[in-house]
Amino acid sequence: MILNAIKIALKVLARRKFFTFISLFGTSFTLIVLVVVAALLDIFIRPGGPERNMPRMLGLYQCVMKSEGGNSTWSGSPGYRFLSRHVKTMQSPEKITIFSSHNTVSIYEGTDKYNIGLRHTDATYWEVLDFRFIEGVPFDAHHEQQASQVAVINQQTKERFFGSGSALGETIEIDGQTFEVIGVVENVPATNRSAYADVWVPIPTKKNRDYLDAMMGGFNALLLARSRSDFPAIKREYAAVLQQIDWPDPHGDFEMLGGVDTPLEVMARKFFNETEEGEVSTGVLTAVMSLAALIFMLLPSMNLTNINLSRIMERASEIGIRKSFGANSRHLVLQFVIENLVLTAIAGLIGFLGAYVILWSITQSDLFAYATFSPNFRVFAAGLLLILVFGTMSGVYPAWKMARMHPVYALKGGQS
Repeated sequence: MILNAIKIALKVLARRKFFTFISLFGTSFTLIVLVVVAALLDIFIRPGGPERNMPRMLGLYQCVMKSEGGNSTWSGSPGYRFLSRHVKTMQSPEKITIFSSHNTVSIYEGTDKYNIGLRHTDATYWEVLDFRFIEGVPFDAHHEQQASQVAVINQQTKERFFGSGSALGETIEIDGQTFEVIGVVENVPATNRSAYADVWVPIPTKKNRDYLDAMMGGFNALLLARSRSDFPAIKREYAAVLQQIDWPDPHGDFEMLGGVDTPLEVMARKFFNETEEGEVSTGVLTAVMSLAALIFMLLPSMNLTNINLSRIMERASEIGIRKSFGANSRHLVLQFVIENLVLTAIAGLIGFLGAYVILWSITQSDLFAYATFSPNFRVFAAGLLLILVFGTMSGVYPAWKMARMHPVYALKGGQS
């Protein structure tokens, strides 16, 4: 029966080409937008590459420092002194790494100028993040303590400056400093917020030493938990740390606000500008995004419902004849729902192809360096769910209304 219903559905769709085109366009366009947005959110919230352990990590990317009485406020990334003296000493995380924000610097090779991404890190950075080394090894605690002029570079930088041969032992000049290459890693996508760079060097090699006394600015931290169940304990300890800060200015009275967050919490802080709150409205953000997606689906679904109702009304005589020969309402409803599911399945295929082309174009545009965008299994599963939602929302009511029509009324073409 279902196979026959699918055959009938294909014939009906081919017969009413205009209605079919409008329905396919509305559904596929909506699915393209939703799949592209879902793929982009997925790659930012669930990053892979060196950040594949992110489900066990909390990040410290932003904090707020207030003076006594709140007359002055500084908001931004934390400083090295605050991270090294207070955050690094926390006991609840398994490991803690401190690293600089991503900075763009220029490298000259002859008359050619190249802009590269530079990041200063501690030795623990290579233990918390999971880089894949093509050559060599990362710098270690000894290199960090001795402020050794060593560097890890990515594959593109290696090929650009050293060609196809080995880069180990070669030197690279960055901002007037010469570094020896001791490791080469795979290119890291720009969507990996904490790992992305072209060159990584030890923190003590920074030319300007002012960072040593800075409570705010220029650095981030990642706190690796043994398991996600440790997150509440880590957050509580961090809140306690904020209350026991050793301020460098004995005459100043300041307070530090903020929190250590998951990627979703980071997004929520930015969305709601919750830079000073301990609790983050992730539930509200999820609800807002879900509501926006629902509204975005609901509007075309309502249009498709009206189109389907008009399309089915034109088949009133057919329905009347089928009911006169004993077809019950359940069979008729099933027929119309299957027709709509076939339509949305075709639209879904078009939508996935369109989304793939758009994501491929974003990848080729190099808008996010080294990043590859494509619908993965989670996005594909979400798309299939959207197809079922579309098919149900826009097909059930017209089918139910038509199936309940009296045979005599239906035989007159739905006219009284």
